[in-house]
Amino acid sequence: MSTDSPTVRDGRDEDEVAARGYDPFDYRVHDDPYPFYAWMREHAPLYRNESRDFWALSRHADVKAALRDPRRFSNVNGISLESELWGPRAVQTSLFLAMDPPQHGAYRGVVSSAFTPGRVAALEPRIRQLARERLVPLRDQPRFDFAADFAAGLPNDVTCEMLGVPAADWDQIRADADQLNQRGDGSDDRGPDSVAAALRMAEYFVDLVQDLRRSPQEDLTSVMIRAEVNGEKLSDAEVVGFLFLMITAGNESTGKTLGNAWHHGARLPDVQRAGLNGRAADWSRETLRYDSASQMTARTLVADTVIHGTALPAGARIVILPASANRDHRVFGDPDRFDLDRDSGSRMISFGHGPHHCIGSALALLVMRIGLEEVGALVSGYEIDTANARRIHSPHQRGFASLPCAVTHRPRAGTTDA
Repeated sequence: MSTDSPTVRDGRDEDEVAARGYDPFDYRVHDDPYPFYAWMREHAPLYRNESRDFWALSRHADVKAALRDPRRFSNVNGISLESELWGPRAVQTSLFLAMDPPQHGAYRGVVSSAFTPGRVAALEPRIRQLARERLVPLRDQPRFDFAADFAAGLPNDVTCEMLGVPAADWDQIRADADQLNQRGDGSDDRGPDSVAAALRMAEYFVDLVQDLRRSPQEDLTSVMIRAEVNGEKLSDAEVVGFLFLMITAGNESTGKTLGNAWHHGARLPDVQRAGLNGRAADWSRETLRYDSASQMTARTLVADTVIHGTALPAGARIVILPASANRDHRVFGDPDRFDLDRDSGSRMISFGHGPHHCIGSALALLVMRIGLEEVGALVSGYEIDTANARRIHSPHQRGFASLPCAVTHRPRAGTTDA
């Protein structure tokens, strides 16, 4: 089942896209980045943004090669272009995302056992229970906000429980994480609301770590507290960095991709119908390729390198665009079509590639599938109030803060339609 995408071409011709240029902080890019990606893939596969001082890779082959080569494309300055997140201190908020092998593997290995396929599969009953609990207050509502009331909540609940965050605090963590990622149009600096959210989260995580040091449990935070790397216990700062990583990197991406799936189901009736009636896994997987929440990541070039005939110096900032790679016609046939029958296999790069491949990818897939299955058990159809839908504005994440919708509920067991 494949469906045309009216969102990819929105009237902007190539001259307009070329003149405006690609800027991950531009709200127009947030609204629809795909025309910009398409232009870059064809006309500027090594794209230069002079004002932001970065080069960008948009083709599938280049993105994949960069992600699998940490010896040239390093994480030591972090993966975010924001001025306060880029540099040698990035490890404080990104932990092993701001490390290269072998250090990266030593820290990542502390928690990797929690994300094995078997351990993740065992979480299915609890994730399904959490999804149903999120849906209870929505069961008889003719309207609800899919993004705010469900998509953002479910992965946050799962992640917070894994980390040992008390259930009473889950919604505050989610609200602060949402605010943390917001940026003004064209700005790479955090506004006062974002700074305040970051401080609240940091204070909360410090208190949580100290509480669990006194009384460790079986959660992931306690695992980090008990762990040793190179014979030394992790510091509070390192554990807090891991908590920020789990909440802002994995949790947010899963929730935003769920919302993107819902958005595309609203404009593509065949996708909505199939997705709500048994094809939740296909719906979530194709959304990951077609419109993943994770749009870009950054690296530091370690050595002088020639790319597409241009000599780049060591130290250059490189923006890598997996979301563009997933629309590259050199790899995916008819890439601007949302196709539930598509088998992307290992070609899809939504979870990254190489040593920094997303450690929580299996968990993210499970949460998205269960979330859409449980909504499908409740809802037989829906329409989004597009006039009141609201996107987030982040250079890295693409998705919705609000997706108000009118829904048609399925009859409850033992009842019939009037």
